[in-house]
Amino acid sequence: MVSVTYEQQVSPPSLPTPPPSPTVQRDRAIDALRALALLAVPTGHWLVGGLSLDGKGALHNASPLSTFAPLAPLTWVLQMLGIFFLVGGYASVLSYRRSAARGERRTHWIRGRLIRLLRPAVGVTAVWALLAPLLYVLGVPETTLRTSATLVVQPLWFVLVYAVVTALTPYCVAATSRLGGWAAAPLVLTVAVVDFLRYGPYAESIPGWVGLVSLFPGWLFGYQLGVSWGEKRLGRRGAWLLCAGGATLFALLLVVFHYPMSMVGVPGQDRTNSHPPSLLVIALAAAQCGAAILLRDRIAALMRKPALWGPVSAVNASAMTSLCWHQTAMLTAAIPAATLGPITGLTTAPDFPTWMLTRLPWLPLFAILLITLAHTTRHLETPWTALSRGPRILAGILAVGFSAFALGLA
Repeated sequence: MVSVTYEQQVSPPSLPTPPPSPTVQRDRAIDALRALALLAVPTGHWLVGGLSLDGKGALHNASPLSTFAPLAPLTWVLQMLGIFFLVGGYASVLSYRRSAARGERRTHWIRGRLIRLLRPAVGVTAVWALLAPLLYVLGVPETTLRTSATLVVQPLWFVLVYAVVTALTPYCVAATSRLGGWAAAPLVLTVAVVDFLRYGPYAESIPGWVGLVSLFPGWLFGYQLGVSWGEKRLGRRGAWLLCAGGATLFALLLVVFHYPMSMVGVPGQDRTNSHPPSLLVIALAAAQCGAAILLRDRIAALMRKPALWGPVSAVNASAMTSLCWHQTAMLTAAIPAATLGPITGLTTAPDFPTWMLTRLPWLPLFAILLITLAHTTRHLETPWTALSRGPRILAGILAVGFSAFALGLA
């Protein structure tokens, strides 16, 4: 049987008889980068997303960034979605090429990828749709439930954006064939124009919806780089340009154009870099992606060590489950604790500089709870073959209902 790695080319789709399905070996460097980006998501949310307890025993969202601005540089390290989209584009284009080599239609490939992405998101929201009424009957305040719903649904915007970006893979491939590594340049230009309209001299006359124009181009940037990388149209020279250019632009935007320092939204600020993504997000993603490409061989060498590869393999085995359930892990600790009154670092407002130190001891507990939840709910990532059409439709209805509750529509 022929073994095909991520670095090798597959047979072109024009062959009269598709070859047998190859056994695809894991590219450990790509898996390591994906695991790193994935672990940054719960770590970031647990560190810069706090909870406060009001006089009625209800939990509210709170952020240490709103009271202690010097924490903002921490978000430069924890915001690794650029790398996640990079490796996503890289892996997707190779999967897409293999699918084409088997003679499959592009719609078949896209449908399969979207189902794999959306299944865990539907699972977590459907479970919470059943759990929320039970918690309410048990005496959990409605305010706490709405806070919890917001936290559960909040990371799922990424799943929806990533699903749309994945569906655009054939167009990313076409752009790469024409422009090579420069295929991402029009996306940068689009975000730059939108930022100029939103924050430039004519900002007061620009309607708010204009910012949404940069939503998909901003997140598609890293994915397009990954497609170009997977197509071998982006190499070390381009990686050096990305790394140096991204870092220079990042510094320029902060120092000269006074972009907000935090890569995530901060309560009370009228500008945000992440929703929708600003040019600062593009600059950071460019620097991160360039560094990832340059370090790929060294990372692959490190992953030959079983002690390092084991955890990376485990994270990748339940990637979407970890992403969808990490806020539930924190809430599993915080909701029962709220009945005991304020607990330092868990249900106390992050309104003092040393709050981060009191938060750190809780992270191992959150991690243990997340591992337990991932082990319990991992089957939601696999095909729901044991369920008939009716229960699957019901799960979708429950997911929509809970999302409406989280968004304040119900």
